[in-house]
Amino acid sequence: MEQSIKNKLAKNWFKTLQEVFCQEIEELEGKSNLFKITKWERGDKSNEGGGQFCIHKNGKIFEKVGVNFSEVYGKFSNKFKNRIPGAEKNPKFWASGISVVMHMKNPHVPAMHFNTRYIYTSHGWFGGGMDVTPCIKDERLKKWFHSELRKTCNRHNKNYYKKYKKWCDEYFYLPHRKESRGIGGIFFDYKKENWEKDFSFVRDVGICFKNVFREIIFKKQRIKWTNKQKETQYEKRGRYVEFNLLYDRGTKFGLQTDGNVEAILMSLPPVAKWK
Repeated sequence: MEQSIKNKLAKNWFKTLQEVFCQEIEELEGKSNLFKITKWERGDKSNEGGGQFCIHKNGKIFEKVGVNFSEVYGKFSNKFKNRIPGAEKNPKFWASGISVVMHMKNPHVPAMHFNTRYIYTSHGWFGGGMDVTPCIKDERLKKWFHSELRKTCNRHNKNYYKKYKKWCDEYFYLPHRKESRGIGGIFFDYKKENWEKDFSFVRDVGICFKNVFREIIFKKQRIKWTNKQKETQYEKRGRYVEFNLLYDRGTKFGLQTDGNVEAILMSLPPVAKWK
């Protein structure tokens, strides 16, 4: 299969998934046309791609949710190209992906994050994953969530769940706090074994996230919460901010490739607190 076709198929999937997620969120909120949609272009000449990010705030369920799609291309800087596989041979790149971050009104509903992407330099690879960050412990939720991830991974490879869970646990960790960001999930990168099989897995991960966030919201949104629990949520969001600004690969990649700043920082919560 030609590389241009692979790029187009990946891009079209990410764009379709953005539309599906936004529709699901509107159904949960019980209203249509909720999102503020912003289109952006990369580069001064507007010929290096761009994207579209959709933001919804102050809903009955979502205090803030962002769904971002992008397709960008250009050339890595000399400083940055050595950090990207294949870029030392070919500094030109093409990248497309989708990212979702959900910050909830009810502290019993955890913050949730998802992203998948495809990047091509002198060769191409998929990356992404999902994770959940509760501010109130719930072992039943943790067990159910990981069971759903295991089932999704096992449809493709029996080794995926253990491998990608471990990668997620190591990735979503704040060394300066010596604590995990949340209850984990799966994380993978540089996935390039077999394009068709890898793309099938990436699509399945997207569908899994759609089902997971709907189910969690249905289970949790009606639970009553206290002001003390809301304060706990604000403090947990502070940890979320620290991770995204200090360690997150997507944040660093976007900022170092002249991406749209508002789209890159959409992951930040509307309110966070530090003691």
